Amino acid sequence: MTMANADTKVALVTGGAQRIGARLCQALHEAGYDIALHYRSSGVAAEALAAQLSVLRPRSVTCFQAALGDRSAGEELAAGVIDHLGRVDLLVNNASTFYPTPIGSVGEEDWETIIGSNLKGPFFLCQALADSLKQSRGNIINMIDIHGERPLADHSLYSTAKAGLAMLTRSLARELAPDVRVNGISPGVILWPKSDDPEDGERRERQLKRVPLGSEGDPQDIAEAVLFLAERAPYVTGQVIAVDGGRSLT
Repeated sequence: MTMANADTKVALVTGGAQRIGARLCQALHEAGYDIALHYRSSGVAAEALAAQLSVLRPRSVTCFQAALGDRSAGEELAAGVIDHLGRVDLLVNNASTFYPTPIGSVGEEDWETIIGSNLKGPFFLCQALADSLKQSRGNIINMIDIHGERPLADHSLYSTAKAGLAMLTRSLARELAPDVRVNGISPGVILWPKSDDPEDGERRERQLKRVPLGSEGDPQDIAEAVLFLAERAPYVTGQVIAVDGGRSLT
């Protein structure tokens, strides 16, 4: 693997192999970034996306595997990206674990998994990359969720973790200023999770009825918000932008 061109910005996208993360990698690549594509277990999808993008610009995507709920793994990821690509200009904390945790059924493993991927991992990755981001006067963008503000039934751990990530966004915006801008994006109904539950379609329809714009969003909506914060908002920091069709208003 070769060092990034000194004039080419580098974006590290966690959970970048599939779904919204894959679209973020594509959009940032189109915008001229070299991509450090992190994945946990989706190695085949990660390598396929890297190959697809590298056809357009050779040696512009490098894949990194890590389980970010572990502090040392995040530190090793940060060191690996710096070692191979020489810099980081944008960190997008997109990786997430999502599943129901009804109170009374939650074990410590659930806590470690959901808090680890949604809050602990981003914190230690931000810490590990802070110096590099200061050198590049870079950006951190945390993918939060509207349920970090409005709790989702039977998902207390996930909602709590995303609420913590929103506060981490604001805290780091103060602590890392003026060298690093830190913002968040809270998606609404974007790429409804796949499920074998026959009632899942009904739940989706109920959610969509509460969206003022009346439809599910597209991953490109999130990509546009990331590009805005990273490239076109030099005086914006500490903000969490809801990209939810107005769902957070209802």
